[in-house]
Order: sequence, then structure tokens, then C-alpha cells
Amino acid sequence: MSVVLAIVPAHNEAGRVGEVVRAVIGQGLPVLVVDDGSADDSGAEADAAGARVLRLEPNRGKGGALKAGFKDALATGSPGAPPDGWSAFLTLDGDGQHDPAEIPRLLEAWRTSGADLVVGMRDYRDMPPIRWFTNSVSRLLFSRALGRRIPDNQSGYRVHSRRLAEAALASEEQGFAFEVEEIAICVGRGYGLAWVPIKTIYGTEKSDIKPWAHFSSFIRVTRRASRLMHAERRRA
Repeated sequence: MSVVLAIVPAHNEAGRVGEVVRAVIGQGLPVLVVDDGSADDSGAEADAAGARVLRLEPNRGKGGALKAGFKDALATGSPGAPPDGWSAFLTLDGDGQHDPAEIPRLLEAWRTSGADLVVGMRDYRDMPPIRWFTNSVSRLLFSRALGRRIPDNQSGYRVHSRRLAEAALASEEQGFAFEVEEIAICVGRGYGLAWVPIKTIYGTEKSDIKPWAHFSSFIRVTRRASRLMHAERRRA
């Protein structure tokens, strides 16, 4: 497990991110928290919990934070990296909606399957009704665009191989669409893709996601991801 680094993007997650960091460290992984322009004490809380903190200013969005984390961790001489560099990166959200106790299952799937991307597959029945509807339609459209079944295209609980993280840096997306494009890159290059059922914990905090606006944006993202997948296939 010392060859895997956990990367946690966090934007205004004070009161939650410290607990996430401690739980991930408890699973035996070092943690890099990408403090994405937080206006609260997210960075200080993550540092106190034992994470290395990369501070971004201003806020870049989740995709921008993930790419910054990958780029930092892939750089020669990245702090704490093994001599040959990190083999893979586990990502999970800093708001506590992913259960760190499931880390061993995702890592086991990565080891045994040889997949370059292992995605934590959420149970859509546990989502609020409007999010269930928009996410269900979105995954059907995305599956059709890529020509294969994609059971969860937006889960942020993932294991990424080193070569996929390097490839994903070419994505221009800065928001949630980065994680969608990463799947398209993985499929387009013919890399292995695996799924692990996970539970998602919905807290009492109000979500910033506006489902219908998110869905409309996803239509654009799906078209772009389909073009990207075909471009990757031609390149391969």
C-alpha cells in the first residue's frame, strides 16, 4: 500500500476533511489534500490531521484540484514518494460522503483486475429522488455515447493507475466533467476499467449541485467525452 497515494480535493470542508484524513491514514495510506481555494480552515485542519496540503488559489474546481494533485504527485522528487514514484492514486471526496473503510476493497480490485481505473459504484437508490433521476438518465446517455455500459460516471471514489493519471492531465475540464472525461480517456486508450459497489453517505449539509442545470451541462460533457474517446482510439 506504500505505492498508493490518497488524494483528497477539498473546498470549504472544515469540520469534515480532518476526519476523512485520519480515517484514510488509518487504512495505511499517505494523504495529499488539495485545498482548492477554501475560505475556511480546511487546509489547516487537514495538516493537523496528518495530510500534506497543496494550496490552490483561487478556486479551480474539482477537476482542476484533481489535476493539480496528480501533477504534484507525479513530479520528480514529490514529497514522500517511493523511489520509483507512486504506482497509483486513490481519490475520495473531502466532505465525508465516501467511507474510507471501503479503501481495501477498491485497492484489492485494482491489484487483482489489473485495471487502470477502478470506480466506486454508488447505489442510486440511496440518492435523493431528483438526483437519482438525473444521474440515472445521465449514465444511460453516457453509456450509449461510449458504446459500453458505464454504471456510474461521476463517482469520485476511484483508484487511478499512474499511466492513466498522466494521460488525464491532458483534459481541459476543470469541474465535475474531468472525472467523466477520465473514463472516456480510459476507454479510448483500451485501458482496463473495473467497478466496485460502494455506499455513499449523504449528510445534512445543503448540496451546491442544481440537478437540472447539472444535467443540461452533462449533455455537453457527454458529447465532448465521446469525441475525446474516439480521438484517443485513433491516437492509440
